[in-house]
Amino acid sequence: MRRTILEPEHEQFRQTARTFFEKECVPYVDEWEKAGRTSREVWLKAGELGLLCWEAPEEYGGAGIKDFRFNSILNEEYWLSGSVGVGFGVQNDILAPYFIELTTEEQRKRWLPGMVSGELITAIAMSEPGAGSDVRGIRTTARRDGDHYVINGSKTFISNGLLCDLVVLACKTDPAAGHKGISLIVVEAGTPGFTKGRKLDKIGQHSADTAELHFEDVRVPVENLLGEENKGFYHLMRNLPTERLGIAVHAVAGAQRAYNLTLPYARERQAFGQPIGTFQVNRHFLAEMQTKLEVMWAYLDTCIAALNAGELTAQEAAGAKWWATETQWEILDRCLQLHGGYGYMNEYEIARLWRDARVQRVYGGTNEIMKDLIGRSMGL
Repeated sequence: MRRTILEPEHEQFRQTARTFFEKECVPYVDEWEKAGRTSREVWLKAGELGLLCWEAPEEYGGAGIKDFRFNSILNEEYWLSGSVGVGFGVQNDILAPYFIELTTEEQRKRWLPGMVSGELITAIAMSEPGAGSDVRGIRTTARRDGDHYVINGSKTFISNGLLCDLVVLACKTDPAAGHKGISLIVVEAGTPGFTKGRKLDKIGQHSADTAELHFEDVRVPVENLLGEENKGFYHLMRNLPTERLGIAVHAVAGAQRAYNLTLPYARERQAFGQPIGTFQVNRHFLAEMQTKLEVMWAYLDTCIAALNAGELTAQEAAGAKWWATETQWEILDRCLQLHGGYGYMNEYEIARLWRDARVQRVYGGTNEIMKDLIGRSMGL
């Protein structure tokens, strides 16, 4: 089914993204999976091609283009090419709006050019050992001391945690005020007291570095405050719809990749003297997957158009996130089943896709939280 939301410039961008992933990422899949992280060089090459933070104004090296269709295409080609681990989505989908919309002129000059070039890799630190989907429960504190904040606490499950140069840290600047006392502070790698902990041993997404971060009496200048003090919770809530739509993009593209691998396998793999795809039960499963993928793409495009128009609500983004990731898991699980015993072998990409997909229903807010947000918006 033809997608109607894309213009010629988007298809040109897709070709650039596809060539980049095929040349600079796919050949290193096995290496990065074993290392547990990607290289910094791939970020620099992406920056050279304009694949990072194009939303930034031209004076800081960007293109000044705010159009989530470009974000979606980059994430789509990441999955459709069979790439792994590169955390461009964190930088482009999640953090670019923070660094463009909440920063001062001095901060933009200091950080945006490096984010565009790939010299600065970013991360956002919300989750803690005792606070995941409930951002209000964070305990990391930032106490004002003259011209500095003194930060203490720990974060976990941080994407880009090992490679990051800048961390947008959610912390309590007024612990007694609950969620009204949360602020966002940028902590730079190398700041005394800021340490990157162990690389977390995950079920999937092995090459996407995920780490613990620790802050012990870390002194950060007040000039690193992002947005307004004690308004961090509201800054986070404003950007969460974009983050959750980004997760939905990954879900749809990941499911499409699995289907693209499974359909030819079902045509070629023989059992009882005929291709396994010709058995009625398998033919029906493949027909269901194809139809569900068409629905997923149409739903996704509707949400992207709404986001670009400034009309996508938090509830709608939550709905896209939970439904797309649940459907992704359903398709991935069926695709692995169609591969039989080979689907359980790590040498087959479908096994990695299956492992990598599981976390989609957890991060960005668990799907249970997504449904609760939707339910509350219905007055329930």
